[in-house]
Amino acid sequence: MKPFFSAVLLLLSGASLTFAFAPFAIWPVTFFALTIAIRQLHVRPPSGFMTGWLFGLGWFGAGISWVHVSIADFGGLPIVASVGLMVLLCSYLALYPALAFYLTKRLFTPALWPLALPAFWFTSEWLRSWMLSGFPWLSVGYSQLDSPMAGWFPVIGETGVSALVIMLCTCAAIWTMRRRYLPVLLVMAITFASGWVLHNYRWTTAHKTYQVAMVQGNIEQSIRWEPEQDLPIMNTYRRLSAPLMSNDLIIWPEAAIPKLEYLARDYLYQLDADAAEQGTAIVSGIVNMNFESQDIWNNLIVVGQKVDGDDGHYRYGGTNRYAKHHLLPVGEFVPFEDILRPLAPLFDLPMSSFNRGEFMQPNLVANGIRLAPAICFEIAFARQVAANVHRNTDMILTVSNDAWFGHSHGPAQHLEIARARAAEMGRPVIRATNNGITAFIDARGEVTARLLQFEQGSISASVTGTRGLTPYRYAADWPMIGLLLISISLAAWLQRQARGTRAA
Repeated sequence: MKPFFSAVLLLLSGASLTFAFAPFAIWPVTFFALTIAIRQLHVRPPSGFMTGWLFGLGWFGAGISWVHVSIADFGGLPIVASVGLMVLLCSYLALYPALAFYLTKRLFTPALWPLALPAFWFTSEWLRSWMLSGFPWLSVGYSQLDSPMAGWFPVIGETGVSALVIMLCTCAAIWTMRRRYLPVLLVMAITFASGWVLHNYRWTTAHKTYQVAMVQGNIEQSIRWEPEQDLPIMNTYRRLSAPLMSNDLIIWPEAAIPKLEYLARDYLYQLDADAAEQGTAIVSGIVNMNFESQDIWNNLIVVGQKVDGDDGHYRYGGTNRYAKHHLLPVGEFVPFEDILRPLAPLFDLPMSSFNRGEFMQPNLVANGIRLAPAICFEIAFARQVAANVHRNTDMILTVSNDAWFGHSHGPAQHLEIARARAAEMGRPVIRATNNGITAFIDARGEVTARLLQFEQGSISASVTGTRGLTPYRYAADWPMIGLLLISISLAAWLQRQARGTRAA
C-alpha cells in the first residue's frame, strides 16, 4: 500500500475509535480499528513510531474534540490559535501509542507481537496516566463496558482490559495474515466467555439501601462566578432541594455554592439546621480559602444529619470534608503561570489557582453513609479512587461541572469513565453535575437512572451500598503487571532462541 493511503487509513482507523466510546458505545469498532492499525504496523516501513503516531493522532483528534469546545467558547483565543492548541495536545497524546508500536516492531518479530505489544501498550498507557499530571482519557478498555469483556473490570481493572483488547487485536492482525483463523476465534471465544461468567459473579455484598437525591442546577458557565449571581444560584439549589428532604442524602454538584465557604457561613449554618431537622444530609461542592496564606481548595462539604463526630452538625473548618487532589491543568492550576497567564484569557480563568488535597483522605460521612469522593477529572484516575475505597465504604460519589464542554460527547465519555470505576470497585456511583449527565450507576457499572442534560431539576433513587473488596481493588494492577512481565520475558527468550537458531 502506498505511504499516503496507509497514512490516511491509520488516521481514519484511529478516528473511528470515537464510535466505540460513549455516547455511541459500538464496542466492536475497537477491535476493527486496532486490528487495522496493527496490520499496518506489519506492512509499513521499518520504524513503527510513525504508524503508532498517525493512529494516535486520529484516535485523540476525533475522540477528544470536545476539548476544543471549552477552548473556543471560554478560552478567548482566535480559531487559529485554538485549533493549534488542539493539534499540539493530540500530537502529544499520540506519542504514547507511537512508543508502544515502535518498541514492539524494533525489538520483536511479528510472530511474537501478541506477547510483546500488550506489555508495551500497558506501559505507555501507565505513562500517559501520570506524565505532565496525566490524561488517561479514552483508554481503549472503557469501550468494553457493554461488551462480553465487562466481567473482567472488577478482576483486572480497565487497564487490564485494555491489555486484553490489545492482545486479541494483535492475534487477529498477525494470525489472520497467516490464515490462522481458528486460533483467533478460539482465543476470542475463551476471553469473551470467561468475561460473561465473571460478569455474573458478585464480588461485593449488599449492605444497606438508602434513598438518595441529586440536584442539577443547570447554571450557565458564563455567570457561575459573577458576584451578583451568588445569592440567586444558592437560592436555586435550596428551592430545588426543598421537596427532597425526605431522602437520606442529597447531593449538589461541584462548586454548587459559588461563594467562598468562609463568606457563605450564615447560609451553610441555616442549611445545616434545616437538613438536620428533616433527618437528611446534603453534600455540596464549594471553594474554600485561607485568607492568610491565600491557599484555595476545591472542596466537598457535608451539612445536616450526622456530620462531625461531636454533635453531628456542620462547622466551618471541620474535618468532614474532601479537598480535590488531582487538579485539571489550565482549569485549576496553570503550569508556568507567570509566563502563560498574560498570554490569553484561557490561562487566566476564574478559580484557576487551586491547592492540592492529599492523595488519600478519609471518606465523607453523611447521615451514616460512607462516601469515597472524586471531584470531576479525578474519577478518571483509577488508582486514586481505589486508594479511597475501603471495605466499609458504601458508595463512590463524584461531582462535576461539564458545562465547559457544551453539547459535545465529552460529558458522555465522562459518565462512561464513572461507570468503569463502579465496575472495578464493586460500588455504586452517584454522579451529580451542574448541567448533566447526572446519573445513578449500580455496582456492576450499569446506569440505573439519569437526568436529561441541560435541564434544571432533581432525581431520586434507591441506592444499595456494598461492602468488601473486588480483586482489582485488593491487588490493583500487580497481577496484570506480573502476567505482562512473564509475557514480555517469554517473548524475549523466544526471540533469542530464534536468533540463535538462525545463527547456527
